[in-house]
Amino acid sequence: MITERENYLRTVEFRGPRWIPCTLGFSPATWQKYREELEAMVLRHPLIFGDFEKGSVNYDDLPLSYREGELYTDNWGTLWRNVQSGLEGIPVGHPLEDWSALDTYKLPDPLVWYERGEQPMDWEEITERVRTARSKGKIAWGWGDRFFERLHFLRGYENLMVDFATGVPQLPTLIHLVLEHNLMLIRRFAEMGVDVIGQGDDLGTQTATMVSPRIWRSYLLPGYCAQFEAARQAGAHTYLHSDGHILEIIDDLIEAGLSVINPQIGANGLEGLAEVCKGRICMNLDLDRQGVLPFGSPQDVREHVREAVERLGSPAGGLMLYGECQPNVPLANMESLCQAMEQVQML
Repeated sequence: MITERENYLRTVEFRGPRWIPCTLGFSPATWQKYREELEAMVLRHPLIFGDFEKGSVNYDDLPLSYREGELYTDNWGTLWRNVQSGLEGIPVGHPLEDWSALDTYKLPDPLVWYERGEQPMDWEEITERVRTARSKGKIAWGWGDRFFERLHFLRGYENLMVDFATGVPQLPTLIHLVLEHNLMLIRRFAEMGVDVIGQGDDLGTQTATMVSPRIWRSYLLPGYCAQFEAARQAGAHTYLHSDGHILEIIDDLIEAGLSVINPQIGANGLEGLAEVCKGRICMNLDLDRQGVLPFGSPQDVREHVREAVERLGSPAGGLMLYGECQPNVPLANMESLCQAMEQVQML
């Protein structure tokens, strides 16, 4: 029997995995809504949730950015506001909204603070976590910071869009600062010998990329190339989550050295992802959390999983399944999703 780690690597590298890796994710709001009922469901499905321990989730202990009514400033100087408990807030104050602040702006130390700036990173604990994962036959993860999102958190979204359109001279300086910060963090994780370095950066709207492919290639793609190269040089795979429609830039990401893409099926379409990704890059497919998971029936959920596997799966590998469950997803649909994923893993 091969380990979870070996099967994951076979999937990413198209080396004939024994099963399709499947995971579910729950927002803090989902835990808050369903509480013990959700815990009981998780405990019923050890094939999906592994060694989950009863009582290990505190339903009401939320990070600052997930607390309703909270206003807080992160370690980058961005002001966040939250209006719904258990869901991440939004940035409402931007330290570089005026370019005059750039000359005196100081970035946080990437080796001291984690992305949301709430707790200092404990590198000894992280190193031990990597060792433990390896000893248990699991994937050892490292994480990079946001890149495109960090730029608009610092400048403000509309400001950044105007910057891209007008080519202001300060923009390359800001991009360089954020990139160097991210590279330090990636290299620190790479030194530990992690298997995968993951990043999250929402790059698309419902129907298109947030910036044109031309702007993307001029300003953003070189930064992703550098970050992926830093990870790959150390022997780690690269993983990128992105909400939204990104079909037009997936070729660029593949050429840049991305190993695993986590795209939304709802924004990109099953056929679009099959055409652009299948056989070329491993997908951790984000199942339809806009339609099927919250609004379909349990049978619709099972059919959705079956269709995804039939269209995108291959004995060579290259497909994983991910179900993100927000509080609008009924428990019955979560249960059906677990059952469908268990069937997939036993194929």
